[in-house]
This record gives sequence, C-alpha cells and structure tokens, in this order.
Amino acid sequence: MTIKVRQAHPSDKDELAKMRELLWPESLFEEHSKELDAVLRSGMYGTLPMAILVSQGEDGTLTGFLEVGLRSHADGCDTAQPVGFVEGWFVHEAFRKQGIGRALMRFADDWARRQGCREMASDTWIDDERSQHAHQALGFEIVDRCVHFRKPL
Repeated sequence: MTIKVRQAHPSDKDELAKMRELLWPESLFEEHSKELDAVLRSGMYGTLPMAILVSQGEDGTLTGFLEVGLRSHADGCDTAQPVGFVEGWFVHEAFRKQGIGRALMRFADDWARRQGCREMASDTWIDDERSQHAHQALGFEIVDRCVHFRKPL
C-alpha cells in the first residue's frame, strides 16, 4: 500500500470534521467544521501557525489526519524556543498498523523543523495506553503525568 500524506485542503473539511468527531466526541460536527474553516483558510490557530495533514489511500479516501502547531513552550521541552505540538492525531481503525500514523508524524516533524523547532511535544489521556504506546514507538518520551484542575470565579 502506498501512503500519501499532504497538507489538508478546504475541500477536506467535512471528512476532517467527521474524523475529529471520532477523536473528540465531546464536540459536535458543526463545532469541528467551524474551527476547521478558520485553520484551513489561514494556516493559523489563534496567533500561531498550524498545519492539518491528511493521509489518503490510493483511491483518494482520507484515512487519517494529524494537526500540528507551534507552542511557545511545552512540558519537558526547552523553554528558550518554540516547540512543535501534536494537537490531534487520528487514523481510521481499518487503516491502523499500516504505517499511516508514522507517515503523518514524519510529515509533522518536517513541518515543525521548517518552523525552526528542535523538539516536538504531544499529550494524551493518562488512561489511553494505545496512544501512549504509539507515541513512544515514534521516539516520544513521557516527561510528566498530571491532573489538571479548574474552578469558576
């Protein structure tokens, strides 16, 4: 199987919103679609650059995506320079274990290097062992485990 990775186009928005809904089910398709409009149009998320990468099969079907952006800092990384950050990473179940996630990450690493980054960071839920193993298989190391809190004022 040939793996093709490319930067997402505005025409990918609906399929991307469906995949995002599978990855982040707490948000509705419409919310994902609205957020994608802004990123696909500007290449920015807020004030920082972001790229949405997609993988596609030989028939053109989207098989996965990876959203990579810049952050001013990330836990465990050098605070003197921006860091690439994997905001979201998803491969459809039927296409896993075929190197697609690795190909997406390789493309994301290249994007971050072109932005001047020397490190890539990411996060996942503390109980998502599959994601933790996937990250570690691609060279990530665990730098912290924490529970986040908030309260309204």
